[in-house]
Amino acid sequence: MNLIRVSDPFDPGISAFRDVKERDLTGRQGLFVAEGEVVLRVLASSASRCAPVAVLIAEKRLEALRDALEQLPEGTPVFLAPQPVLDAIAGFHLHRGILALGRKPEPLGLEGWLDALPEQAVVVGACGIGNHDNMGGLFRNAAAFGAAGLLLDETCCDPFYRKAIRVSVGAVLRTPFVEGAPADVMVAALQARGFEVLALTPSAAETLAQLKPAPRTAILLGSEGPGLPADVIARCRGLAIRMSGGFDSLNVATTSAVALHHLTTAG
Repeated sequence: MNLIRVSDPFDPGISAFRDVKERDLTGRQGLFVAEGEVVLRVLASSASRCAPVAVLIAEKRLEALRDALEQLPEGTPVFLAPQPVLDAIAGFHLHRGILALGRKPEPLGLEGWLDALPEQAVVVGACGIGNHDNMGGLFRNAAAFGAAGLLLDETCCDPFYRKAIRVSVGAVLRTPFVEGAPADVMVAALQARGFEVLALTPSAAETLAQLKPAPRTAILLGSEGPGLPADVIARCRGLAIRMSGGFDSLNVATTSAVALHHLTTAG
């Protein structure tokens, strides 16, 4: 391991980690900052689509993380700092004591990625998901239920935001996704390749429980509140998850879990 001890929070070598909260949303030249042991282990693993760039940890965490750190590419700097110095660098008390800097993977193209999918595949489409907790939940559920990946429209938030990565328990780092395509383009591209596109909406007459999934299926999820645009729903097969107790819908991440469970276990 390339261990480097840090005693000064203003050391230029750790500038990319400084004031994480204030800089998290501003973009980092294709880089991202992630935190926590689970995420670090995903980033260091062979399953990651992202390249580790550097790690900053509290000195007390070194031995417990040694096996993961030894999986990093040779020469990757691992900065060690006392907890007070680490907190000063991050700009808040980092009780997990672990930050990692990674490089985003090369963007995937919509048509090329879809063309490479197998004859049996489940895809998650997200439209207007601006909440980072929900985005992280979508990635976690997609990975947990074996979805091939996600399509994010141009209004979705960045899944490489630190909180989204943490909520996803590292799934953002290893799950393929395509971003930037408008919902109508997304739907057309899926349907042209034999996918049945399901629009999850409380207003649908048909329920998810009635669905027999097609070999190639995509579920389309909108933001909480507005949901999916009416014109997008009209181009898809609308499905609802029936509620009781006066509720009309679930949290979007929970909805994705229920739908993916049905798609991957039914029949």
